Amino acid sequence: MNILVTGAAGFIGSNFVRMLVGRGEQAKIVALDKLTYAGNLANLQDLMKDPRLTFLRGDICDEQFIAKLFKEHRITHVVHFAAESHVDRSILSSGPFIQTNVVGTQVLLDAAKANSVERYLQVSTDEVYGTLPEDQPDVKFTEETPLAPNSPYSASKAAGDCLVRSYFHTFHMPVLITRCSNNYGPYHFPEKLIPLFVTNLMEGKKVPLYGDGLNVRDWLYVEDHCDAIWTVLKKGKPGEVYNIGGNNELTNRRITEVVLREMGKDWDTSVQYVKDRPGHDRRYAIDAGKIKQELGWEPRHRFEEAIKTTIAWYKAHEDWWRAIKSGEYLKYYQAQYAGR
Repeated sequence: MNILVTGAAGFIGSNFVRMLVGRGEQAKIVALDKLTYAGNLANLQDLMKDPRLTFLRGDICDEQFIAKLFKEHRITHVVHFAAESHVDRSILSSGPFIQTNVVGTQVLLDAAKANSVERYLQVSTDEVYGTLPEDQPDVKFTEETPLAPNSPYSASKAAGDCLVRSYFHTFHMPVLITRCSNNYGPYHFPEKLIPLFVTNLMEGKKVPLYGDGLNVRDWLYVEDHCDAIWTVLKKGKPGEVYNIGGNNELTNRRITEVVLREMGKDWDTSVQYVKDRPGHDRRYAIDAGKIKQELGWEPRHRFEEAIKTTIAWYKAHEDWWRAIKSGEYLKYYQAQYAGR
């Protein structure tokens, strides 16, 4: 197996590569990343000398580069993580999201089709389904839920998913789509909720909580997500969508309370309410029954323990996140929360 992992220096992509190398999977891995603000080579640095891994810096939108990569490395499998993924950034400027998440996906699909890949897996998000009613806790997203994206980010991911689906029905390509809930864990870029809150508290800063803090998300430990992706890549049925959830529905307020408790901080001196995000979806919840019933996968990590592991990782890797927050991220952070 010669597997191309796009977005390999990002949060989930790097954890996926680390999992494959750590398990000793029999695969040659081509790790591709453009190394934009969220792609950090430090995420893979200790693996760079492994003979199974080849790292390439490049843009998935560059047709000539991608075509050459597929041929030279004889790619047989693709796991496509590369994406602009932060909702707030998509509200500030949607152009990069369309370029990467739609055009980049089309370029990869064409290269995969031209080289007759054995499997192509699109890593997507539950956000393409829109939002769920707060007063109906038994209602969850299934693979049959209509797409109803509510942000430029989720709209761009939904468009990419539709392209992938079209290549299955038009060209009979062996494609798969996974849609996950909110991830957390090591190497998470510190603009997302959990790593932002943890690192802010380590810096003696307050944490910015949107609106009333009652938006609900299902939280999935990144190692469980990576294991599910590998399971779908090996055992999934081409043309199918598989939802991946963590069975941990929590409000943002509850997440805040847990992080504060684990960090030894109190609410009154550590939390700053900020104006809610435009079009902020109220509730996401995943029904992951299909992947369990058909492929035998379910999450192994309990939130109560995995959040402690995550916080401990950030405490032990202060150099990693401080290098990020002192650079381009800091400019974005200041612009995003200015005057709030």
